[in-house]
Amino acid sequence: MAAAPFPAGILIAAVVFHATVVLSSFPATFHLERGITANHKLKLSKLKERDRVRHARMLQSSGIGVVDFPVQGTFNPLLVGLRFGCFCRLYYTRLQLGSPPRDFHVQIDTGSDVLWVSCGSCNGCPVNSGLHTPLNFFDPGSSPTASLISCSDQRCSLGLQSSDSVCSSQNNQCGYTFQYGDGSGTSGYYVSDLLHFNTVLGGSVMNNFSAPIVFGCSTLKTGDLTKSDVAVDGIFGFGQQDMSVVSQLASQGITPRAFSHCLKGDDSGGGILVLGEIVEPNIVYTPLVPSQPHYNLYLQSISVNGQTLAIDSSVFGTSSNQGTIIDSGTTLAYLAEEAYDPFISAITSIVSPSVHPYLSKGSHCYLMSSSINDIFPQVSLNFAGGASMILIPQDYLIQQSSITGALLWCIGFQKIQGQGITILGGIDTKRSYFNPWNYLLVNIIRVYIIYLPKI
Repeated sequence: MAAAPFPAGILIAAVVFHATVVLSSFPATFHLERGITANHKLKLSKLKERDRVRHARMLQSSGIGVVDFPVQGTFNPLLVGLRFGCFCRLYYTRLQLGSPPRDFHVQIDTGSDVLWVSCGSCNGCPVNSGLHTPLNFFDPGSSPTASLISCSDQRCSLGLQSSDSVCSSQNNQCGYTFQYGDGSGTSGYYVSDLLHFNTVLGGSVMNNFSAPIVFGCSTLKTGDLTKSDVAVDGIFGFGQQDMSVVSQLASQGITPRAFSHCLKGDDSGGGILVLGEIVEPNIVYTPLVPSQPHYNLYLQSISVNGQTLAIDSSVFGTSSNQGTIIDSGTTLAYLAEEAYDPFISAITSIVSPSVHPYLSKGSHCYLMSSSINDIFPQVSLNFAGGASMILIPQDYLIQQSSITGALLWCIGFQKIQGQGITILGGIDTKRSYFNPWNYLLVNIIRVYIIYLPKI
């Protein structure tokens, strides 16, 4: 997304002139050379890229650092197991809260804003995890740097504006109640305490850095959040509202209002999660839709084997009840019904001579004994600004099981009926480099956060 335009009446121009500097009693003349060629043939995209890199350096030199978090988890749904009614992927990170610092493992989620962890006397909170990570419970009473957030606190009022906080007439405690798309939920209250991390500033690592943040203390969990198979301590929301950790640290001048997130597509899992900007070459950017509660994109079309599908462009339009959303907390991709049916039909018509279509629990699957790369087509999601996400078969097919000696491959795109919503979840691939799907997610979000006015 481009930076905001200059105010009316200001003209910026490149000129050649002479500058005279007086040194003692002797004048000295310096000839200034034009940085832009006289014929102005340099592409605007090159100029914008130069400025973007420069702005990143300016942010670094102004005392704003980069915070790095380790990413754990796996892309392989068969390694994670059954969760939320499907074989899902799970990515999480470890952070430290309180005094003395205690470790908490939290799921990474761009579809919500708030960081919350399990607290003592939590109803429905698991006590062990199938991920073989210890589960901890935060206790505000045992941390001398912790304090409760009252309804009269300005930080609570910021959450009220975005429905991230609630206040009861019975007490003055700032609380919250969240419901997620899978039917699970959590509620609790807000506390303020120290978040501990390492920052990278000017190439140097600064250890044992900390900053006060407001986060949720969960006292109740429902639905799949109560299950132990892949339980973690909480959820790390990376939304764009003021209660997000990204916004809180930016308001303190610690990091830019940006983050970068990549998922590693192999069995070892992991990836990158950075509060701040990572400059990567050869990335095509696409803008976010402004003034939306989630990270919405301008998805324009879908192509299969290079052929654009006959989908009405209005299907991908953005309004109060439709649009294309990027959400790392969603495992699969979900298409509006008007886009899903042509998508499945196009793939099936290409592969039907070689494979046997198979419907498994409402998902479109295919039985086959040969390599999927030899049969299935390439898929392209085409966004505004010329950004296309190219998906090879491993990117949109998920192996489920084998039936009578043939492998069952199911399409990772699901249908959303009766709603004009497209959700692009954390689909990633079993490859040794970072999935370009997630590079798109990273760079769209960080450019939007850096260059658009604060919401």
